[in-house]
Amino acid sequence: MDIQFESSLQAILAKALGDVAQATNPSELEQLRVHYLGKKGELTQQLKQIGSLPPEQRPLFGDRVNQVKAELAGALNERKIALDSLALEASIARESIDVSLAGRGKATGGIHPVTRTMQRIEDIFVAMGFGVAEGPEIEDDFHNFEALNIPAEHPARAMHDTFYVDSSHIKKTANNAHESHLLRTHTSPVQARFMLDSKPPINIIAPGRVYRCDSDVTHTPMFHQVEGLMVDEGISFADLKGVLTSFLQQFFEADLSIRLRPSYFPFTEPSAEVDISCVFCTKGCRICKHTGWIEVLGSGMVHPEVFRHVGIDSEKYTGFAFGLGVERLTMLRYGVDDLRLFFDNDLGFLEQLQ
Repeated sequence: MDIQFESSLQAILAKALGDVAQATNPSELEQLRVHYLGKKGELTQQLKQIGSLPPEQRPLFGDRVNQVKAELAGALNERKIALDSLALEASIARESIDVSLAGRGKATGGIHPVTRTMQRIEDIFVAMGFGVAEGPEIEDDFHNFEALNIPAEHPARAMHDTFYVDSSHIKKTANNAHESHLLRTHTSPVQARFMLDSKPPINIIAPGRVYRCDSDVTHTPMFHQVEGLMVDEGISFADLKGVLTSFLQQFFEADLSIRLRPSYFPFTEPSAEVDISCVFCTKGCRICKHTGWIEVLGSGMVHPEVFRHVGIDSEKYTGFAFGLGVERLTMLRYGVDDLRLFFDNDLGFLEQLQ
């Protein structure tokens, strides 16, 4: 093969290998590949000179150009592997974790104040011998109203601001009786269901969510109640007062005075509102409206009509029931003046009560 052509190929190869060795990234390598091996690359241009050679030298020249191209392609591939390895090592170094460093501390969460109050109430009553009963939050008209001596025409229905869930409020059942379904307005239906399924003696509380169409500083559409029920022979109003006095003094951790005021509830007779001596003052404040007393719950002796609906002999058994609002007790215990704060998910507020 002509010495001039061989010298030209050697010069191109030497320069190309030097350029490849100095390349620092895959993009530069790709540019070099196109420059030397592409359709318009330097080695491809060399092949176009083959026509100027004698016929016997043309095969030798073509083979030599292909050898140079193969050698350069191998050098490009080796350099690419080397650069990829360096990039991987750099990435591993950047992403490595020093296990000897101190870990990041995680903030400790806390139980929501309403949940904490529910648990506290349950713990106190369970320690006093009460069981815990639960029931559905979507109730039927019978258990939520009828069984509790609140018939359809009773004015107390208007006090409950009920959320009905049927497409029409009233529908007919197979026996042509009227039935409607609703979000329970209190947890008293749990007591009715329990008395239908159990025989006295009965000693339970029924905690849970309830729903009423009302919303302001002291009311929310969803809130929590705990109902209490005790049924046995010889249960009296004195037993009711003793249980509530013990509970309230344990809950507030204070030697509180208890006051019972005559009231009215359809499912109890006689009925009473329960007041406690103010937990914030001794001479009167804005919380107790300067009376020294705060209303905390309603109570009374189970109405004979309720016993009739659930099949308990009111001549043989007596019982008492009470109901308290969990949010109300939470507000009093922690000094919160707006009920809506419990549902705003304000971390600043919740962390104060953590």
